[in-house]
Parts: sequence; structure tokens; C-alpha cells
Amino acid sequence: MKTAFHKTVLQLALLSTALAFGTTGAQAEDIKLGFAAPMTGAQAQYGKDMQHGIVLAIEEFNATHPKIGGKEVKFVLLSEDDQADPKTGSVVAQKLVDKGIQGMLGHFNSGTSIPASTVYSRAGIPQIAMATAPEYTRQGFKNTFRMMTSDTQQGSVIGAFAVKKLGAKTIAIVDDRTAYGQGLADEFEKAAKAAGGKIVRREFTNDKAVDFKAVLTNIKRSNPDIIFFGGAEAQSAPMAKQMKELGLKAPLVSGEMSKTDNFIKLAGPAANGTVVSLAGLPLDQMPGGPGYKQRYEKRFGSKVETYSPYAYDGAMAMMKAMVKANSAEPAKYLPVLAKTSMIGVTTRNLAYDARGDLKDGGITVYKVVDGQWTVLESVGGK
Repeated sequence: MKTAFHKTVLQLALLSTALAFGTTGAQAEDIKLGFAAPMTGAQAQYGKDMQHGIVLAIEEFNATHPKIGGKEVKFVLLSEDDQADPKTGSVVAQKLVDKGIQGMLGHFNSGTSIPASTVYSRAGIPQIAMATAPEYTRQGFKNTFRMMTSDTQQGSVIGAFAVKKLGAKTIAIVDDRTAYGQGLADEFEKAAKAAGGKIVRREFTNDKAVDFKAVLTNIKRSNPDIIFFGGAEAQSAPMAKQMKELGLKAPLVSGEMSKTDNFIKLAGPAANGTVVSLAGLPLDQMPGGPGYKQRYEKRFGSKVETYSPYAYDGAMAMMKAMVKANSAEPAKYLPVLAKTSMIGVTTRNLAYDARGDLKDGGITVYKVVDGQWTVLESVGGK
């Protein structure tokens, strides 16, 4: 009886194991994907927005029971807070590499993505970042890809739009001296000049500043038709308020880091009239936008913000490349990732050029009207 009892217990244990791990008798192998962005501080909302898109993509992809090498795999996300700081970005990049990540989704800022990309390139790990500064994909690395269009594309659209559509003949420019802010401002300046605009003042601040009265007072003397700012909402919102306080009539024009509901909340009535550019189409016009919105809101209980759809597409591109290559080894799936051509949430054809920039680079221009973002024009995109 004792032997029979032990045999029964063993059979039950084996049955329990089989039920837990599936009919193959083996647990799904974990594939580690890295993520880094500002998760604390003034830019934390951007990082969390980006992270949500990646989490949703991983959960949905895992639900399809993907297989590599004939075995089921499970994608897991290792997250780090880079604090939007270049030095911290490089530190967490090495930390993620040491943890054995097989692909990198991030960073968010150009200023962190560029130095961190050296770490991933040295380790041979493909990186898909939200970075928009042109320099990110111009370093000669073969493993860098974008989630959004570059500042070259965005700056050229908003620069021409400011002159041709807003009628700006004289322009003042301010940037926050970050890789993103200065890069976008430089591209805007090139396009504005090419369209016939005149730059009457070029000023700069930093990404921690909140008092811009001295800079704006200098600009007021030049009486520009518009003021362009390259930087984030933490600076553009108080800048918009101080422009009104100083009696500046010129509207504020900026990039996608100012295109947030929080900008309107922080700037209050001074937000009205602000014009910004944002990569891609409005959510409701994206190929997969309506469906993504429903799934996102159900999963997170909040509305879709700016960056999550692009992060979602980037994560999907990386995971699909691994499955298609039948390998999670960076050297083996990197060539497949480089040749990506897929229908995404944000575009009908997500594909990369030789540098890793997105081939389909649409831009939409928005304006705050009565406290709401409204579409002025969409250029490019499919």
C-alpha cells in the first residue's frame, strides 16, 4: 500500500507539472527586453506613457504563444529610470546589458539615447528609441532604429508651416540646449529660412528653468511674429504664461513634447493659440488607432497620450523580428529587424531606411483652440 500511495502521489505531481507548464512539459523561455526612460522627475509622464505602450504590446504578443526554435517563449520587460539624464542613461544602459537583455526599447530622450546607444552598439544589441535628434541614427551604428520620425522631418514641416501658413516673416527661437530641443530648433530654423522667414533672435535656456522673463524681454524688443521653442512642456507651459504676462502678441510654436494635455493644464488660458507639430497622424486617423484606444483604455483605465502608440509599434517590430528570424540572438534577428515591413497602429507600413529612420514620416500640426488641441494640417504619413 505504501508503494502504491507513493506512486499515486508521484503521478499527481507529474500531472500538476504538466498542467502548469503545458503539454510540452517545459516552461516558456523568457526573452528579456530592456526599457529605459524618465520615470521620475519633470518628464516622468513621458516615460510612463512610453512604457504603457510597450507593456501592452508585450502582453498582447505573449497571448499569441509565440515560438522560437520550436519552443514557446515569453517576453519580459526589464525597466530602468534614466531620469532624462545622459550620464544616468549610460549607467542604466550598461546595467541592462549586464542583466542579459536581448533587445532594447528606449531611451525616450535624444540626450540619453545617443550616449546609451554606444553601450548597446558595443554589446551588439538592437535598440529602438523614441529619440528624434538626427544624430541618433547618424553615428554609423547598424543597431539603432527609431519609433518616431526625426527632427529633420518634423522641423522641416513646422518651419515651412510657420512661414507659409502662419504668415510669420520674423521669428525668434529659444531652445533648452538638450540634444532634442536644440536639434529641433536647428531644423526649424533651416526650414523657416528656406521658406523666406527671418530669424531676428536666437536665445537659449535649459531643461530645468522655469523663469524666462529675461529671455522673453530680450525677444520682445525684436517684436517677432512668432516664438519657436525647442523643449518640453515643463518649460513651454510657464513660457507661454510669461509671454502673455509680458504682453507679447506672438504665438508660441513648439514640438511634440509640448503637445500634451498637461501643457494646457499648466499654461491655462495662455495655452490658447499655441501651435505644435507631432510625428504621425492623429490617433483617430491612425490605421490601428481606434482599436488601440479601446484596448489601451481597458488595460490602463486612462486615455492614450502622445507616445504610447509609437512605443507599441516599436516593441511589436522587435518581437516579430525575433520570431521571424527564429532566434532571439541579436546578431541573428538584427538583419530581419532592419528589413521590417509591417502594418502598425501608427502606420500602414512601418519600415526603416538604411540608417534606421522611419521611411514613412508623417507630421501633424495642432493648435490650442478654447483649451483643446485641434488639428490644423497633416503632412505625409499613410
